[in-house]
Amino acid sequence: MVLEATMICIDNSEWMRNGDYPRNRFEAQTDAVSLFCGSKTQSNPENTVGVLTMAGKGVRVLVTPTSDLGKMLACTHGLDIGGELNLAAGIQVAQLALKHRQNKKQQQRIIVFAGSPVKQDKKVLEMIGRKLKKNSVALDVISFGEEDEGKTEKLEALVAAVNNNDSSHIIHIPPGPTALSDVLISTPIFTGDGEGGSGFAAAAAAAAAGGGSGYDFGVDPNLDPELALALRVSMEEERARQEAAAKKAAEESAQEKGEMQSTSQDITMTENVSARTSETENKAADLMDDENALLQQALAMSMDDSSSNITPRDTDMSEAASEDQDLALALQLSVQDNTKDDSNQTDVTKLLADQSFVSSILASLPGVDPNDPSVKELLASMQGQSEQKDEDKEQKEDKK
Repeated sequence: MVLEATMICIDNSEWMRNGDYPRNRFEAQTDAVSLFCGSKTQSNPENTVGVLTMAGKGVRVLVTPTSDLGKMLACTHGLDIGGELNLAAGIQVAQLALKHRQNKKQQQRIIVFAGSPVKQDKKVLEMIGRKLKKNSVALDVISFGEEDEGKTEKLEALVAAVNNNDSSHIIHIPPGPTALSDVLISTPIFTGDGEGGSGFAAAAAAAAAGGGSGYDFGVDPNLDPELALALRVSMEEERARQEAAAKKAAEESAQEKGEMQSTSQDITMTENVSARTSETENKAADLMDDENALLQQALAMSMDDSSSNITPRDTDMSEAASEDQDLALALQLSVQDNTKDDSNQTDVTKLLADQSFVSSILASLPGVDPNDPSVKELLASMQGQSEQKDEDKEQKEDKK
């Protein structure tokens, strides 16, 4: 068994969105990567595999060379697709990662997936190939997707510069209904390890030849239950992630729709409240106008009643007095009583004005001193008031 450290370079450029392979180019590439990881780790327990991406914002190492199959399979989920393929930088970073491998006895190999146009010059790639050959690094290239003369020529020149004793390979896979993993199973890249191939590769190839493509990822769970379980768990996690993302998007859409409906309801309620308020104000104004009109009418009616009640009453009394002798006599007596009351009041006022009379009355009262200054002042003021009233009365009589 070959003891080997492998770096797999993934193409995650914008070209990987195309659907000219089952599902799309990126998914077909991911399945092939999973097969390579399983093959390498099954062929020798001490083999290590690392994974990196060559597009996007730059070359990014997802997993350094490790023997943990779970890390290898998990790193390919949720990768961002975008940018352009940088094949030269990807190969150089992969070579640097292999240089720092822990077990220096492991042979070095780089597997490159190129599914988009190659921008680097042919001479640059040849120089990189010669450097790999000098450092005893083998290179396998899987060309798929975009196929043109420039890309094919560049990749073949790269592999030719690296190849040493037929240790490096290049495979061209045209678009079609067949998955990349099914095609790669029967190629030297997958089966050739210098010693007739690994047991895992042979089993996978036999399964594919015998119609084993019905198995998930082309792996028979009877031959390798651990790898089949790992692949199945990985696929279930991806499906769960996609379902969660779809559910979240649906909830956000429903929430936005509910917010729009609540906003429209609030606007409608506000309009209704304003309309009701204006209607209430109009009704209140109408009631106020009606009340003011009724009040003015009541005042006018009361004024008419007072004038109409007073004048006819006096007329009726005079007429009744002229017709009824008893009523006339009663009126005459009431006038005489009023005259007597006035005369009585006048006599009382004259008596109070008589100072000697008042002094005699005060002297007859027990405890009252007529010579007291306060009593004299009171009598003087009363006399002044009576004299003033007499003068006023005389002035009124003169005026008459």
